[in-house]
Amino acid sequence: MLVSLLAAAALAAPAHGFQVARPLHALALRASPGGAVVARVGSRTPFGSPLVLGVGARRGRWVGLISSALPNGRLGWADRRRLRFQDVRYAISVDLSRRELVLRDGGLVVRRVTVAIGRPSSPTPTGRFTVTDKLAGGALARVYGCCILALSGHQPHPPPGWRGEARLAIHGGSMAGAVSAGCLHAPERDLRFLIATVPLGTPVRIRP
Repeated sequence: MLVSLLAAAALAAPAHGFQVARPLHALALRASPGGAVVARVGSRTPFGSPLVLGVGARRGRWVGLISSALPNGRLGWADRRRLRFQDVRYAISVDLSRRELVLRDGGLVVRRVTVAIGRPSSPTPTGRFTVTDKLAGGALARVYGCCILALSGHQPHPPPGWRGEARLAIHGGSMAGAVSAGCLHAPERDLRFLIATVPLGTPVRIRP
């Protein structure tokens, strides 16, 4: 059985913060410690960034990883000996009801950002995710603004006619409330700050 990310996340964080993992080689992600392979990942993301996976849980020598290769809320398990670990200082939390993103460095609030969220027909998914890529918005489409922080999550309810993978992200766009296809829209100055500040693998928690 695949292990719930929300149920396991509390097992992963060291007392001083969060950890991320980089595969030493191509990596098989398993449904449970020692279980069936459910996905395989390499050293880079589909967007070309170095692959950095969030650590969601630990069981002996097995590590539950947050990966865009899996559905929202699921962990992929791998042997810790195939990974290189690193602590991360920053964490992002998003309160959808308040339309607020908060960046913290440990317990210190570094920045508060008002964001636009998904429209009722394509709501922003909740749960625990990570920052997988930091991209220039113009390289994909002007609608994304200056910058894109791609997240490990997926939009299970994309708008009609949507083509391709519906990945979650924080990027530019209209700030008029619940207007997006599920992504979070932020002002350009805040996006540039986030791009310059948060490392790949930064944990992102989105609450209702």
